[in-house]
Amino acid sequence: MALLDKCAQFTEAKELDKIGFYPYFREINSEQDTEVYCNGKKMLMLGSNSYLGLTNHPKVKEASIEAIKKYGTGCAGSRFLNGTLDIHIQLEEALARYVGKEAALAYPTGYQSNVGAISALVGKNDFVITDKYDHASIIDGCKMSYGKMERFSHNDMKSLEMVLKKIDSKNSLIVVDGIFSMEGDIANIEEIVRLAKQYGAEVMVDEAHSLGVLGKNGAGAAEASGLIDDVAVIMGTFSKSLASIGGFIAGDHDTIHYLKHHSRALIFSASLPPASAASVLAALEIIEQEPERIDRLWENTHHMLKSFNEMGYDTGLSNTPVIPLHIGDMMTTMKMWKLLDEEGVFINPVIPPAVPPTQCLIRTSFMATHTIEQLDVALSKFKKIGKQLGVI
Repeated sequence: MALLDKCAQFTEAKELDKIGFYPYFREINSEQDTEVYCNGKKMLMLGSNSYLGLTNHPKVKEASIEAIKKYGTGCAGSRFLNGTLDIHIQLEEALARYVGKEAALAYPTGYQSNVGAISALVGKNDFVITDKYDHASIIDGCKMSYGKMERFSHNDMKSLEMVLKKIDSKNSLIVVDGIFSMEGDIANIEEIVRLAKQYGAEVMVDEAHSLGVLGKNGAGAAEASGLIDDVAVIMGTFSKSLASIGGFIAGDHDTIHYLKHHSRALIFSASLPPASAASVLAALEIIEQEPERIDRLWENTHHMLKSFNEMGYDTGLSNTPVIPLHIGDMMTTMKMWKLLDEEGVFINPVIPPAVPPTQCLIRTSFMATHTIEQLDVALSKFKKIGKQLGVI
């Protein structure tokens, strides 16, 4: 078979599209808000990761515009050479303060943050230990490192301890998501840190979905557990609560200095656009000035979790604004997505290969800026369609 024959032979997505069941790359014609225009139709957005609703905040947009006026649209080079601006330094100092670390390093994307940090920190004689439900960027970072990857069962501390016992854990890094992006449950940071100390390992927490969500100040799962000082490396993204694009790694001065000189994803990528850096700085200011946003997010989360469970939906172990509805088979899941789409509710179906064929789900996620009225309208549609399909 010729190299590109696989491309012509990949027909599954085209077949789904032909029958109107293709749920990806939907065209949105408006700003990311509680309501969006998708393919020209007004829809209630229940599939966004803008947990605090800051992507269209006037202060965030104005900061981005002013940065373009001052710096232009890009840096035309990597951070290592000509791409470091004073606004990058300001951002990294603000991020380090926010998550309680000595220093931080900004990357062009969240994906590059994980890939760049893990592949640089885990060497030939090292181990990297991951939860089986960790994000793809973590797994790819492990594969790009020269170390050996070990996996433990999802949030299963006995499984983690079995892995630590069988390896030389003094040369190991445990990497977990703070909030798991599909399941919506929280990593057991307390036990992970305890086991890491017992066996001499280090801990890295991916706070992509937990920034702006967990902790008194919204700094993530490490803050919420009171163990920031015991977590060696914190990763975060800008594309969720921080209303932009990019990511960062935070740690002590030595770790960040090492990454600046060894992280290929940083050294060989153009730097974060100035407008993105400025929008994150503005978002951090708003989070500090308006802590009630986090409170509203949790009010909405509790309302939806309680309502879904009372209806009879299986929300699994979720206890965060990421709430999966476990449907089961792929066809029922796709029918549910299609019917909700027709009713003007934007959600995300999760089907193979992301999950096993019998564990398909509908992923919903919620924002501080959703009103209870909006959520109740959505709930009425979930109830009607769930009964129609025999899901509840």
